[in-house]
Amino acid sequence: MCRWVVLMFVCLFSGAFSGSTAWAQTLRTPSGPVLLTVDGPLSVSNVPEGASFDLPMLKELGETSFTTETIWTEGEQTFTGVSLHRLLEELGVADGSLRAVAINEYWVEIPVSDAEPDGPIIAWARNGKPMSVRDKGPLWVVYPYDDNPEYRSEIIFSRSIWQLRRIEIEP
Repeated sequence: MCRWVVLMFVCLFSGAFSGSTAWAQTLRTPSGPVLLTVDGPLSVSNVPEGASFDLPMLKELGETSFTTETIWTEGEQTFTGVSLHRLLEELGVADGSLRAVAINEYWVEIPVSDAEPDGPIIAWARNGKPMSVRDKGPLWVVYPYDDNPEYRSEIIFSRSIWQLRRIEIEP
């Protein structure tokens, strides 16, 4: 009987430290100003409420760029940022919806299904320059509108929130 209890204990502990998604992993702590916080049920975190990211941390997830026209700017613009797909993948978010919240507390709902590999990005630069708050920054959810006719709709335009500061994961 004692061996069985010890064996169960060892199995439980080895499963707990084997990288199982049931146990939250951690991100490093931001060393610069926090640009984005993500709250909700995450597999990976660095603060009790969820995850906080400074610009270098977002860049470490992988930079991606595309050129597109928008209804808010003139002519083609090149946006650089992290893929929404990659961010959610890093945090272990696979379904549900996102409440994307701007600096002024304006918010939009974005289904997790929008986070496709070649879909929207959380942009931090436009035409190679960081975006200021006056210029819809520092973060802007941008879709590659010219790449997919479905992205040129009022629904998608409404999800393109600028001055993004927080994402709340809703199961």
